[in-house]
Amino acid sequence: MRARGRRHRIVIPVLVGVLLTAVTLVTREIDQPDQTDRGFLSPTVTDDHGGSRLAASLARQGVTVQRETDTFRALRATRPGPATLFVPAPELLHPRTVSLFGLLPGGTRLVLVDPPRRVLAAAGLPLRPTGRRWATRAVPPQAHGRSCPLAEAASVTTAAVARQRYAPTGVGNVDLCYAGGLARLPGAAESVVVGASDPFRNGRIDEWDNLAFATGLLATAGRVIWLDLDGPAPPPPEPHRTPTRPLPERVDEVDEPAEPEDRRGEGNSETASDGRPGGETSGPRARDSAGQPNPLWSAFPPWFWALLLQLALAALLIAIGRARRLGPPTPEPLPVSVPAAETVLGRGRLYQQARARENTARLLRTATLARLARRLHLPADAPPGTVAATVAADTGDQPDTIRELLYGDAPRTDRDLLELAGELDRVTRTGESTSTPDPPAAARLPKPRSEGDPR
Repeated sequence: MRARGRRHRIVIPVLVGVLLTAVTLVTREIDQPDQTDRGFLSPTVTDDHGGSRLAASLARQGVTVQRETDTFRALRATRPGPATLFVPAPELLHPRTVSLFGLLPGGTRLVLVDPPRRVLAAAGLPLRPTGRRWATRAVPPQAHGRSCPLAEAASVTTAAVARQRYAPTGVGNVDLCYAGGLARLPGAAESVVVGASDPFRNGRIDEWDNLAFATGLLATAGRVIWLDLDGPAPPPPEPHRTPTRPLPERVDEVDEPAEPEDRRGEGNSETASDGRPGGETSGPRARDSAGQPNPLWSAFPPWFWALLLQLALAALLIAIGRARRLGPPTPEPLPVSVPAAETVLGRGRLYQQARARENTARLLRTATLARLARRLHLPADAPPGTVAATVAADTGDQPDTIRELLYGDAPRTDRDLLELAGELDRVTRTGESTSTPDPPAAARLPKPRSEGDPR
């Protein structure tokens, strides 16, 4: 029983730790939005993952917020004058349109929120992700002991920016702020990369100085072009002139793609069902050829998978609670008469299956002590030393050997248990054979034969 209690003291804290970790993972997965979620950082969405509060704050400061749902229209909207192009979901951009960000006119600020590595490479930004945190960290504007050169950060003491950190690749001038969570590439059209979406979201904008940080970052030009993609952006049209058509030198020279008649009014939805841009077909063929994940994951909302995981954990805990080990034997009446040999054999197999060597050894020693006490007339409360000395004098063994045999530790293996049972049986039988008196000599003489005995 003591070993069983020790196991419980180890297993129960481990199970509690696993349960807390699972609950933390599920809660974090539900709480942390994804750029591919519908309405993520949209200026018209009032949910926690939307950006309506940021848009309202910019409007109160006199900043014009122009919402665009098409990448090419957003690029054209930057032409009239200085503006800030805000891209809150770079994950939805098509790789072939990201390169057009290099054609933005002077005085334009491009703000990318947590862009993936492929977007940084396609836009030609000399940055590389260096480390991603489990949760966003609120940090001051200083980075690596240096002050932040952004004038907008002067009124910000702490902002939740440091989740994805960046480092320069060695080419070009890069200013790092907020412990590497913000990177600015100065120039005629400067680019700013922010490593977390927390300062812009409705659910986090009132924490720390997130509101001052977000509005100050976007309100520099007095006009914000908010690229609000409701899904993965479609691919740009194929060149109509020559296959080797060079990139245009200005944004207004970009041909706006013609919208298909069967897709008008549906927004940017010309994508595959699994969320990949480019309009590739979905299904087993697309998954096998391009290594796509199973679309079943996106067929259900996140709360469904969280509920399924919690039910699985509950079932596991119930199974662990029901799988109790064999405890001490409990006597109960048998409905039928069973031969003693079968009862002993069945109970022995149960003990063997449960690996209850300690209980088995205790039962064998208790039965042996009871038989020896009856034969040697020992009291029930006799100390182990007296019992060992009396049995040793009866069997001819050493008292220490008898004491270890009757009161020693539990056997570690099945072989040790068999040896213990054999020694106990030997001690019992040796004592019986030495204590049984020999029959008298008259009893050993042959009986006389009668006259009618044929022998």
